[in-house]
Amino acid sequence: MTDQQESTAEPSVPTDRPGEVTTGSPRLDELAAVALDPDPLPFARLVKRTPAGELRELMHSVQRRRVLDDLLGRMPDVFRADRAGSLAAVIHWRIGDRPDGAVDTYQMVISGGACVLSPAVDRDPTLTLTLGAVDFLSMVTGNAHAVMLVMRGRLKTRGDLALTAKFPTLFDPPKA
Repeated sequence: MTDQQESTAEPSVPTDRPGEVTTGSPRLDELAAVALDPDPLPFARLVKRTPAGELRELMHSVQRRRVLDDLLGRMPDVFRADRAGSLAAVIHWRIGDRPDGAVDTYQMVISGGACVLSPAVDRDPTLTLTLGAVDFLSMVTGNAHAVMLVMRGRLKTRGDLALTAKFPTLFDPPKA
């Protein structure tokens, strides 16, 4: 993953548990804790019933990076290799709404029936998906459909049009 600009997110609040930080807001910490739960269904349900403003606060907090890393890191687990066939593609996710105005960019590689989140953004993309952080949360938790986000202008795509149409079918997000 790379950043277009260095993050200027609010400082973290240390806890008594090593490696854990909080936002200082019990509600945001609850959202982040559920987001990081290995079972994606509780977070999908929470996203469905949480106002967009609170989700935006979460994505402006110190938990943003952990939430994005975790959610994107789970996508290979819900990847449908049977639907991908012989597809070989590099997808760049550009997730906006960072407090500093920049975007977080992640690279996903689909090849040989596997989906891998790459630690580096170092290949030319076949498809680039650009959207805001709240829309990203809604889409990857099954609370918004990519086609509707495109139609509303909230998900921008650049690259292979056939892959753009097929991409939403390659994953089985949780059903909230």
